[in-house]
Amino acid sequence: MVKGYVGNEMFEKALDLFEQIDIELGDVTYTIVFNACAKLCNDRAMKIGKKLLAKMPENYRNNDIASTSAIDMLMKFGDVESAER
Repeated sequence: MVKGYVGNEMFEKALDLFEQIDIELGDVTYTIVFNACAKLCNDRAMKIGKKLLAKMPENYRNNDIASTSAIDMLMKFGDVESAER
């Protein structure tokens, strides 16, 4: 569902749903939520995106797609320092 909202440019609804669900996240979910946060680029998106990134397991950080989405999100937030790490 989150992917469907993002695909239809309903980014706020995607984040609303993401905050309501309680599931174990996979690399695809991280990527989708990072993309939604990057598109919104507001205070709420920054908070959710950075919190999610802080919780992201190391093995997902080694995933090229998930890590690229995280970097893109951080760059859109203007957080170059975090993106470089």
